[in-house]
Amino acid sequence: MQRSLFGFVRAYSWPQQLAILALTLTSLPFFYLWVELPKRIVDDALGGPPGPRDFFGIELARLDYLLALCFVFLALVIVNGVFKYVINVYKGVVGERMLRRLRYELYHRILRFPPSHFRVVSQGQLVQMVNAEVEPLGGFIGDAYAVPAYQGGMLLTILAFMFVQNPFMGLAAVVLYPLQIAVIPPLQRQVNELGKQRVRQVRVLAERIGESASGVDDIRANDATAYERARFADELGRVFFIRLGIYRKKFFIKFLNNFLSQLAPFLFYSIGGYLVLQGQLTIGAILAIVAAHEKLTSPWKELLTYYQMMWDSQIKYEQVVNQFDPPALRPRHAQEAPPPADLELTGRLAASGLYVGEDEAEGGLKGARFALDLPAHVALLGGHAGGHSELLRAMVGLAPVQSGSLTINDREITKLPESVTGRRFAYVGNPAHVFAGSLRHNLVYGLKHHPRPAEEGGRGPREDAEAKASANSPHDSAGDWIDYAEIGVSHAEALDDRLLEVLETVRLSRDVYVLGLRGRVQPERAPAVAKRILAARHRLAERLAADARLARLVEPFDPARYNDNATVAENLLFGAPLDPVWSTDRLAANSLVRKVLAELDLDAELRRIGWQLAATMVELFADLPPDHEYFRRFSFIGADDLPEYRELIGRVDADEAARLADGPDAERLLALTMQLIPARHRLGLVEDALQERLVQARHRLRQRMSEADRARIAFFEPEAFNRGASLQDNILFGRIALDQANAEHIVLEEIAGVIDELGLRRLIVQVGLDSEVGLGGIRLGLQLRQKLALGRALVRRPDWLLLDDSLALFERAEQERLRDRLLEASRGRTVLWVHTRPEWTDAFDRVLVFEGGQVTAAGTPGEVSARKGDLATVAAGA
Repeated sequence: MQRSLFGFVRAYSWPQQLAILALTLTSLPFFYLWVELPKRIVDDALGGPPGPRDFFGIELARLDYLLALCFVFLALVIVNGVFKYVINVYKGVVGERMLRRLRYELYHRILRFPPSHFRVVSQGQLVQMVNAEVEPLGGFIGDAYAVPAYQGGMLLTILAFMFVQNPFMGLAAVVLYPLQIAVIPPLQRQVNELGKQRVRQVRVLAERIGESASGVDDIRANDATAYERARFADELGRVFFIRLGIYRKKFFIKFLNNFLSQLAPFLFYSIGGYLVLQGQLTIGAILAIVAAHEKLTSPWKELLTYYQMMWDSQIKYEQVVNQFDPPALRPRHAQEAPPPADLELTGRLAASGLYVGEDEAEGGLKGARFALDLPAHVALLGGHAGGHSELLRAMVGLAPVQSGSLTINDREITKLPESVTGRRFAYVGNPAHVFAGSLRHNLVYGLKHHPRPAEEGGRGPREDAEAKASANSPHDSAGDWIDYAEIGVSHAEALDDRLLEVLETVRLSRDVYVLGLRGRVQPERAPAVAKRILAARHRLAERLAADARLARLVEPFDPARYNDNATVAENLLFGAPLDPVWSTDRLAANSLVRKVLAELDLDAELRRIGWQLAATMVELFADLPPDHEYFRRFSFIGADDLPEYRELIGRVDADEAARLADGPDAERLLALTMQLIPARHRLGLVEDALQERLVQARHRLRQRMSEADRARIAFFEPEAFNRGASLQDNILFGRIALDQANAEHIVLEEIAGVIDELGLRRLIVQVGLDSEVGLGGIRLGLQLRQKLALGRALVRRPDWLLLDDSLALFERAEQERLRDRLLEASRGRTVLWVHTRPEWTDAFDRVLVFEGGQVTAAGTPGEVSARKGDLATVAAGA
């Protein structure tokens, strides 16, 4: 990257900057005429002798001449305005393109950082630099040459106009500028230095916040909150005093500018008045000069602001570049070079004098030597500082090689591009990272190297042109990036076969099946899926109808009946909300719902029930600790809200609650009633007569809804697939009876039986693959994330599978099951596996023992055991 901001601007936007300069210079003559014209109007049209006036060779009456000059003035206003508009828009476009280019380059560099740099620069600092700190640079880049040219041109134009009118008046206008130029830049440099300190201190502040957020449990556990608050206050104090210094100097600069700018009118009126009295200057000229000076203030202030912004932007740019240009930055070609066509990954793997890791870091390899014939399944055993993990990381470019060699058939592995290490190798650490997106996205992530040719340009010509202008990636991320040929398949259906096979291998099939049952599909996008799920609904209904014992376990949805196993809100809405506005926990606040309830005289009764529920909850849960599980299982009211309801029922009785007008109290009580499930809570508050009236309200509510509101709800229809419900709920089409023992288990078994009978399991797993995992896989448990990463590695059938203690998260029995499956799936290919289970060595072809960064034993499991004895001692690092 260019070391200076202006170098960056010239390197990537010089033609555009020249275009802006050309537009700026073209606009200056029009600006001069605009400044000159008021004098002509005053002196020629309004003043001077009576009679006609010459207007470009045309003789005009005095009034016509005045109007002509006014219309010319108006035309110049429009022309100058158009120039400003075009220049400003083009500056904005150039600035945004350059900002986009800069951010893209910074992100590209993050992907090339050596891992050690992430210990120096925190994630929060990187986010702040790429987003917040470079944001002002976009605006400055557009102004880099345009502002000094345009504002400086205006300044010189106005001064030229003044000197043309009278040299003494011109001198009066410029006499104070040398003083400003001499005083202001040194002050501005002091402000700039303070600005550097502020940027550095704000980064420290961000780091402190990040550290506290990640370590908040330990802060509380050690009663160190007072100490941490004091440390944070100290950091805030440093920021305060830095900013205070900036304010003092910055506003002194403004004061000085304002004071000196106000001296000029004094000189104009004194010197100009004298010249008028002596007959050497006209009143129109002095008025024009005063008006011009008022216009002079604006470009001068703009130039001073530009000067301040220039230094501030240069500081930010240099500081960002310094952070994004670390030593050992991975070369660009390592990520962009194609794979060597003649690379063979079977044969002799050898290390000689291999040093890997940070110079002073504990662990790492220290002159390791070994040789292996591949393919083979190789166990790497050693203690914490053995260096075996660093060997795997060095193979994929994640650990720095200080010296020595690591070769396959005499070809240096550590110099291979990522098109090899990221495709033909598969590395899984502990814990592995999972990316935001679907399960499917994470499984095929290792196949997304380049979009298929048919997918190029999918963004449209405008988006492609802007990406090219900003030197961004020309490829559309929404295209099909999957390299089907890499895993030997030709289409998406065959890829799904491979994904399902991998899910079985890493024991994820059951989990993805459950996610699929909870998943949703859009029937217009997958009509075949919706049709088959409806068939499963009908088949389950037949099974339930054929067995009276099973029939008692499910209460189906019936538009004409109240469902005792659903909430009052669900019974009213009788559908799955597609928009948060109609979510069941907001119905109490919905004006249409309240209006319908009032029309049917239900509102008062439901508020009374809400009061009774509140009184019951307060009585039952008042003495329980806030974290008691009964709050979660039985209470309508959270522990934090209980005091509010206690105060409410103490303020109004049940009758008064029924008469409450619309307001917070009425809404709060109605919301309680909406959560009531008769079959679960068995309070006898929703009797048959009330249920019939609620069904009537259900129909009235649907009738009164607008078309737009109906589109926000997927109503329960016996013969229609419900887009807002999960696949399981679509098959069930009802609620499991809450008053029947073991009902949920039995019903889910029946659903599973229907799914297997109709051959739907594969379809449901495919839906589960589209489940979102959340940022960093937060919606999945840690073990599921690790299995997902193992699946991602297996999908592409790597030549080398590199496992860095990848099963440590699992219990022993699960580790052994996964070990056998992973080794079986990699039969005939190389596996290099770092683990801490010496009893596993018999499952491997070869064993390498690492101690103190050296390979101290190598051979078959029997040979290594005979040489080293108890391998458990080695694995423990003793």
